[in-house]
Amino acid sequence: MTFSVDLKVRDYECDLQGIVNNSVYFNYLEHARHEFLLSKGVDFAELAARNVNLVVIRSEVDYKSSLKPGDMFTVEVKAERVSKLKSQFLQKIVRKADGKLMLNAVITWTSVNEHSRPYLAEEISCLFD
Repeated sequence: MTFSVDLKVRDYECDLQGIVNNSVYFNYLEHARHEFLLSKGVDFAELAARNVNLVVIRSEVDYKSSLKPGDMFTVEVKAERVSKLKSQFLQKIVRKADGKLMLNAVITWTSVNEHSRPYLAEEISCLFD
């Protein structure tokens, strides 16, 4: 199942070219992932306090087009397992005005314990329903 969150480009997120700076897209993607977790009853900060850490181990982003100040857009998130210890967030950003795809992203992640060792955290099993 795909989760989505709607956002709006703020002026200060844009560079001298008048488009969203490429690094800002990572903030949009991360915000949507955190909202996705919350929608599943998983509190990222609470997990970290219990030494269950979800860490990104690879980020792949294919930029297709640029957002501009005031653009409304949707960030979509879907979680899937790729192995016993690794999972991915499949994400895309779509401009609301015309449905144009702005980017595709694959964020690979794992859960690590207090010793920074990967393990299968039971707390995240609900993400893959």
